[in-house]
Amino acid sequence: MMGLFRWLSHWPLWALHALGAVLGWVVFAASPTYRRHLLAHARLAGVSRKQAFASVAQAGCMVAELPRLWLGRPVAARLQGLAHIEAAQAQGHGILFLTPHLGCFEITARAYAEQVGAPLNKPMTVLFRPPRQAWLRAVVQAARQRPGLETAPTTLAGVKQLVKALKGGSAVGLLPDQVPPMGQGVWAPFFGQPAYTMTLSGRLAQTPNTTVLLAWGERLGWGRGFVVHVQPLTQTLPTDALAAATAINQAMADLVLAHPSQYLWGYHRYKAPRETAA
Repeated sequence: MMGLFRWLSHWPLWALHALGAVLGWVVFAASPTYRRHLLAHARLAGVSRKQAFASVAQAGCMVAELPRLWLGRPVAARLQGLAHIEAAQAQGHGILFLTPHLGCFEITARAYAEQVGAPLNKPMTVLFRPPRQAWLRAVVQAARQRPGLETAPTTLAGVKQLVKALKGGSAVGLLPDQVPPMGQGVWAPFFGQPAYTMTLSGRLAQTPNTTVLLAWGERLGWGRGFVVHVQPLTQTLPTDALAAATAINQAMADLVLAHPSQYLWGYHRYKAPRETAA
């Protein structure tokens, strides 16, 4: 499998996306559960079937591009909204980036690390739980070990590492719409339906001198690369855990509805949380 990954990492991005689009439709046709989740979640959000079907190919592209992003030559990734990052840094603030399962979320941390984190020695720290498969664990760990990018384990020590990074004026990246383990979240509405939502993002936002920014990586057509969109969160998050989770879910939903064809509608967002982080 590692050999396949290395071989695919040499493919041009347009070819990987073409392959991914086909694979996306194969999975959609072959998996009734995935198909049911994707269509039901899109319908719940009021998204048209045309946009939902467009997301099928985009989900495949997300998977197919990983060998290139992890092991291959750099790809074009433009940061749009750099001024928001520079403004936070000028104030000496740490930056909390919140990114939904939208577009290429792997590229958001990569673009920041290469264009801001490494040059300015202000790395981004992301939570990282190693995959169970040994071969994939080695690939992902190698991909995450690069200048301007650091990882923190999904433990209490890891959370302390994130807080330390923010207090030191560096950046932290989170996917706040990822379902956390039991006891680490609250049931908050997402597109009008209760979804178990992490409280960590709201707690980190309360770290003194922290600016919260929204970011997502738009996948451009024909293998032209990516645009990482960065924008400020338009409201101050409340200290109450449920209210903060609700506000963050709404911010994520607004991003998704602006670009529904690149959201992972098949992600089981409304599932019950697992009992432990193990």
